[in-house]
Amino acid sequence: MNTRMDIKKYHYYYWIAFPALNYPDSTVCKETKKFSDYFTSDEVSQFLKSYDSLPPSDKTLFLVFKESNGCSVFKLKEYEKLKKKEGKIMLGFTDPSRYEKHPGWPLRNALALAAYHWGKDQANWDVVCFREFIKDGKRLHDQSIVISIEMSMDTLPIECPEVVGWEKHKSKLAPRKVDMSSSMDPTKLADAAVDLNLKLMHWRLVPDLDLQIIKSTRCLLFGAGTLGCNVARCLLGWGVRKITFVDNSFVSFSNPVRQTLFEFEDCLQGGKPKAAAAAEALKRIFPGVESEGKALSVPMPGHPSSENLLDQVRADVAQVEELIENHDVIFLLTDTRESRWLPTLISASKEKIVVNAALGYDTFLVMRHGYRLQDDKASGDQPVSTLDNGNDLGCYFCNDVVAPGNSLADRTLDQQCTVTRPGVSYIAAGIAVELAVSILQHPKKALAPATTSDPSTLKSNAEFCTPLGIVPHQIRGYLDRFQNKLLSSKSFKQCTACSQTVLEEYRKHGFDFVLKVMNMPGYLEEITALDKLMENVNEDEVLCFSDDEDF
Repeated sequence: MNTRMDIKKYHYYYWIAFPALNYPDSTVCKETKKFSDYFTSDEVSQFLKSYDSLPPSDKTLFLVFKESNGCSVFKLKEYEKLKKKEGKIMLGFTDPSRYEKHPGWPLRNALALAAYHWGKDQANWDVVCFREFIKDGKRLHDQSIVISIEMSMDTLPIECPEVVGWEKHKSKLAPRKVDMSSSMDPTKLADAAVDLNLKLMHWRLVPDLDLQIIKSTRCLLFGAGTLGCNVARCLLGWGVRKITFVDNSFVSFSNPVRQTLFEFEDCLQGGKPKAAAAAEALKRIFPGVESEGKALSVPMPGHPSSENLLDQVRADVAQVEELIENHDVIFLLTDTRESRWLPTLISASKEKIVVNAALGYDTFLVMRHGYRLQDDKASGDQPVSTLDNGNDLGCYFCNDVVAPGNSLADRTLDQQCTVTRPGVSYIAAGIAVELAVSILQHPKKALAPATTSDPSTLKSNAEFCTPLGIVPHQIRGYLDRFQNKLLSSKSFKQCTACSQTVLEEYRKHGFDFVLKVMNMPGYLEEITALDKLMENVNEDEVLCFSDDEDF
């Protein structure tokens, strides 16, 4: 056997040979007889007795000497001694073949040996093909045969004959390959092991759970901070293999203790880009994940762009569009409200699943955006479903009566930072991922109806439930009283992010529309008629909320 290995790839090659010497081409088989027809019963007994006395190594090829008073088996090296006696010298070998008239491959070696060493002495040989097996405790040899061979003296080999016998693989002379990477390569071992919890969940608890749709889902995370890191870790736990981060900031010394994908070394020398560092960390955790980070500034309403940065802003908008187009689930996890506007708008236009998460000091909001079908645009208004049926759900901006603006203007540094209890982000991130997975398990996906009813009363209602339970619209959590509330809100026909008016303007004018929104603070309110709505509302009817509240 010839073996070779590629240790780096855990590939092993082996090529088995059954060496056989080529006997002369002129060899002719004259006659084939059964063992019992060629030898008498006494000769058979003598043959077996002397055959059994041979060492195992000499039983492959041997000599059979038949004389007037019996039959015996000898080692090959005794040929010269037997040649001087009166009797017939025959070749013998232990034959693996079970064909009635066809011997096995060792006969090649026997004939080549006889032709090379003893061909000058005799060209005609009787060859004993000895076949023995045990059945029901009895020793049987009735399938053995004796073949009469004739070899021409003119074709006897002068040098050592050629050797054949290499095993063919798929009709070609080539080695076999064993790929052990799946059982020895740590990366592939990890790939098989990381889904163990999910497979057990499927086998033992939730047989209707579709793990493949989760694994194949491409997730885009806007924000690689506290929420982004925790959402990514939870997505890994659900078996997601494609995760992309979008963030334009750098890892600072305050980040690693709260943002679970970063370490102290990531903060040195000004800090690594968060998106790239988060993607690299995911690959260290599980090399099988396809993760990348995009250092990208998302254009925002109320953040004007100067003329010399116009090309860069245009490129940023185009990249955001491309990223959303190439992903299935969009997570909005950024610090500011206005940074979520463009992804919300583009996602609504491209009909993508959107999950939004925002943090307060001891509160959080996790919600999925309502979904708009192309057929609902004929009237220029939102679908006319009712909340009682769980449809016509709003987006993150549907409860606003003003357009998103620059929330960082005129704020001190401490006011620009999200101040939150450390545990809030873990809770919100986990719920955000669980909500996304529940959406994927519903037959209607993003069109799944929402409910605020007790989930236990809806278990038999397939319209609202998935194998994992209901698919709510909003989950608002309050850590000060350890309470979550399920809420639903109707889409707002004058929404500054997902209304038909805004979507049509974006589809018609593209980047020019986005640029107007950035540079003209009142433009969204003007085209959605929010400005006129506010003019007709009495000041006593307006509820005022603090700008410090994140949702």
